[in-house]
Amino acid sequence: MNNLVSVVRLSTSEFHSAVYSLSPSVAVFDCDGTLWSGDAGSGFMRWTVETGLVSREATDWIDARYRGYLKGDVSEVAICGEMVQMYQRLREDEMRRAAKTFFASQVEHNIFPEMKELVDELRKKGVDIWAVSSTNNWVIEEGVKRFGIPPERVLAASVLVKDGVVTDVIRDVPTDGGKVAALAREGVTTADAVFGNSVHDAAMLEIARQAFPVNPTPALAERSVQKGWPVYYPASAQTPK
Repeated sequence: MNNLVSVVRLSTSEFHSAVYSLSPSVAVFDCDGTLWSGDAGSGFMRWTVETGLVSREATDWIDARYRGYLKGDVSEVAICGEMVQMYQRLREDEMRRAAKTFFASQVEHNIFPEMKELVDELRKKGVDIWAVSSTNNWVIEEGVKRFGIPPERVLAASVLVKDGVVTDVIRDVPTDGGKVAALAREGVTTADAVFGNSVHDAAMLEIARQAFPVNPTPALAERSVQKGWPVYYPASAQTPK
C-alpha cells in the first residue's frame, strides 16, 4: 500500500480565500522567492560587484566566502551577514540609491502579481503586515515599498550605521530561528498567517495559525507534506510537474 501523502496545491482563488477566511490581524511575509521570484540578496551582491560599487578587496573576499557557502563550508547565517558587511565604509545614502536602482532594474519585474494583490487587500483590511528577510535591509525596504509595507515593519539583515557610514557591526540576520527571534523582539510571537518559500522560513511558518508555503523549494515542499501545509505557486513561478 502506498502511504505517501501528496502536498495540497491551492489555486489563486483558493489561496486568497484561505487567507481571507482567517480574518487575520497579523500576517508575516518572507520576501525573496515569496513576494518576488529569485534571490535579491545574492543578486544585489553580484550587481554591486559588476557596477564597481565595492572595492576589489571586498569583491575578492565575498567571492571566496560565497564559494565556501555554495560548498557548504560557510553557514547561511554567516554568509547573509557578510553580504551586508561587505559594504562597510560606504555611505548609507549611497547604499539606498544603489538599492533603488537595483530593485527597479533587476527585481521589480519579478514581483508576483498575485502576492501584491493579496498584500494590498490585507492592508485595506487593516492587517498588521511584517516583512522578514535575510537579504539586506536596503534592498528589502526598497522592494516592499511596492507593497505598501513601511520600513518600521521590515526585519532584514542589517549592520550598524555610524555617522551615515556603513560599519561591519551586525545588528541582525533574520534567518531560520533568527526570523522568529527578530519578530519576538518586536512583540510578535504568533501570527495568523505566515508566508515563506524556503526551509529557512520553516521556523517562522511554525508560529502561524495557518502557514502558507509560496513557491516552495523542494525541502520546504517536503516539510509541507509532513506538516499538512497547503502550498501555492504563483502563475509566473516554475511549478514542479
